[in-house]
Amino acid sequence: MSLDACAALVERGDPDRFAAVLAAPRAARAPLLVLYAFNLEVARAPWASAEPLVAQMRLQWWRDTLAAVASGAARAHDVAGPLHDLIRDRALPVDVADRLVAARLPDCWGEAPADEDALAAYLDDTGGGLMWLAARALGAPAAAEGVARDLGRALGAANLLRASAELAARGRPMLPDPSVGGVRRLARQGQGWLAAARRARAALGPGRPAALAAWPAAPLLAQAARDPAAVAEGRLALSEFARRGRLAWVGLTGGW
Repeated sequence: MSLDACAALVERGDPDRFAAVLAAPRAARAPLLVLYAFNLEVARAPWASAEPLVAQMRLQWWRDTLAAVASGAARAHDVAGPLHDLIRDRALPVDVADRLVAARLPDCWGEAPADEDALAAYLDDTGGGLMWLAARALGAPAAAEGVARDLGRALGAANLLRASAELAARGRPMLPDPSVGGVRRLARQGQGWLAAARRARAALGPGRPAALAAWPAAPLLAQAARDPAAVAEGRLALSEFARRGRLAWVGLTGGW
């Protein structure tokens, strides 16, 4: 049950969030690594098997693990153990973590959200929930939940648009409306969430380092809104130059 194992998992599997952790104050890094490792394990579960029921069982294991937190029964697992301790020590809302897992259940069957409202709810439970857990773990007040969720939804939309072509190629389409118009609407919705979060960023208080994970959101959403065809064609990405420049700016300013 090692923090090193969580760090290695995030470094390999989620380099964008790992870069954000490195830009965060040292005291914030351990909680963020644990939560990002948990999120990665959950996001990967629907892809763990070609059999939907097997993938569902993996997600159920995480739901059972979260349910056990209340009884104090930690599991001997590289991520579940530190997650148990973090939830207990920081009094994190277990229901938020459980919804993050439950939202992935339709992914096991390759079911896209039924409509744009369902997609927004999915982004809220996944990206929004993770951002709120991260901010809360660092001490954000309860009143900051809406800000964190706006930011998490914006990042979730950006990441989903970036991954959309690959997901569709693998038989797991996630956009209820993959047309140029549908893509542009989602990108602009993401920009709206991001703008709302920026206006109220002070509300995050000590939880502001959690917001560093949103560093790729603005340029990806802007590109998708400007050139929605890039999403279906798999061209939505940051160049290495843009990535390095954005990371340097984040490191210097703490902005997103």
